[in-house]
Amino acid sequence: MNTVAILLSAFVLSFVALLVFIWSQRTGLFDRSSRGAEVIFAPGEIGRIEEPAATAAGRGALQRTRDAAQGGATGHHDSDELRERARADASTGPVVFFFFCCAIVWLLVASAAGLTASIKLHEPDWLVQQAWLTFGRIRTIHLNAVAYGWAPMAGLGVALFIIPRLLKTPLIGARYAFAGGVLWNAALIAGLGSIGAGVSDGLEWLEIPWQIGTLFALGGALIALPLVFTLVNRRVDHLYVSVWYMACALFWIPVLFIVAKVPGVHRGVEQATMNWWFGHNVLGLFYTPLALASVYYFLPKIIGRPIQSYNLSLLGFWGLAFFYGQVGGHHLIGGPVPHWMITLSIVQSMMMIIPVAAFTVNQYQTLQGHLGALRDSPTLRFIGVGGLMYTASSIQGSLEALRSVNVITHFTHYTVAHAHLGLYGFVSFVFFGAMYFTMPRVTAREWPYPWMISLHFWLVSTGFATYFISLSIGGWLQGEAMLDAARPFMDSVAVTLPYLQGRSIGGAFMVLGHLVFALHFVLLVTNFGPQRDKPALFRRFSSRELVS
Repeated sequence: MNTVAILLSAFVLSFVALLVFIWSQRTGLFDRSSRGAEVIFAPGEIGRIEEPAATAAGRGALQRTRDAAQGGATGHHDSDELRERARADASTGPVVFFFFCCAIVWLLVASAAGLTASIKLHEPDWLVQQAWLTFGRIRTIHLNAVAYGWAPMAGLGVALFIIPRLLKTPLIGARYAFAGGVLWNAALIAGLGSIGAGVSDGLEWLEIPWQIGTLFALGGALIALPLVFTLVNRRVDHLYVSVWYMACALFWIPVLFIVAKVPGVHRGVEQATMNWWFGHNVLGLFYTPLALASVYYFLPKIIGRPIQSYNLSLLGFWGLAFFYGQVGGHHLIGGPVPHWMITLSIVQSMMMIIPVAAFTVNQYQTLQGHLGALRDSPTLRFIGVGGLMYTASSIQGSLEALRSVNVITHFTHYTVAHAHLGLYGFVSFVFFGAMYFTMPRVTAREWPYPWMISLHFWLVSTGFATYFISLSIGGWLQGEAMLDAARPFMDSVAVTLPYLQGRSIGGAFMVLGHLVFALHFVLLVTNFGPQRDKPALFRRFSSRELVS
């Protein structure tokens, strides 16, 4: 079969599959009503604002604004369902708290390593006395602390909180998740230590030696067990779209990691192909589903309104599942890989516009009439901005896969900016917002200082905007300089220096934001600040929690 036939058949198959899915929605094979979107609410709860990060006065103002816009009042809550939710929260509280504490620690470790690596790009003689502080090692420590520390600990913590709520079932087997979390963090400590000592497998995203990787696989399996047990013993018939995303993320990540880390299987060009298959898919099929599931749960809960189109949410899920698997190949444009494989990756990258458009339209329609909450709600501000960054990063990624664009951006800082737009601007912002929603349910206490949440938001937003814009401009100029045969290579290095300094300035703001976030987290869990008389950690659910 020739290249054209392969590409055409792949395109036609994907397109026909989507048409069949859309037809199934319109003909009733799936429920076309809004009931699927309403399952996250108790009876009478729709129309009720939830904003744990706001003051009581702020929540009251949000509710009055919402009622005025809708022209009605809220109803009474179903106490039985709220008791089930409280029991689910009580069952997940300790393990969620453990995962979030680990996430905070790794966020700070990754921040320090990332800022150090950034400064070294324009001050190469800074901190060179120790081998583990050289750029090649400290930058790799930063990447792995984010990829295996902050992002999975935060995302899995959110999943452990959300899934029992959606299944209306207490978490079963939480001790397995604790054991898995301990193994996972032990593996990461050993992995970062091995990288610092110069022992590495030498593949981006897969630097940690495979012997240590077996601990990740075992720890991940233990973490997933309680979620599987809870899913099997659920008390609901309908699985909300967030469960789809999170369940598939937990299925996809072991397949990706085990296939990528099996020793002695992948060599040469095949190894490079596998490397970017894993590197891209760990973002698109693990972090992204966890973050999208969080958006689809927390955004409606905060504004008190179901998502506008449940069918669009399912279209976004299946579009991601159909199209994302092969998009990583565009990182190998110009390499010694089959031409048809690159072209297939480009086609898949462009087809990703379909699920992204479905999510974007759905998010906008759901927020329509409630956009003021983005100003008033700190939690929704993170979730909303993170959702917008998903749209921006996905469209940018599709365009960057085109050969005409890739020829300029490949091997430049522009690609680094794009990677951070997805993993930080989208995934991390959503996880920040999710943690702001979740922790008051875990600690039975409001966040003590809402102004610290606003400070966190503006520090990381300003810092990331500076970071992203600086690297995007500098990377594009770098690519143009490398393509100009009349210019020496050092011109492509010199042209980036002011933009690399801008990157470090933006990174410093982001680190300050993370320190504020960590400090506020500590104040919350130590019961310091306003409302210090409230119970702190892991008490049994009470009448106060039954209406939360």
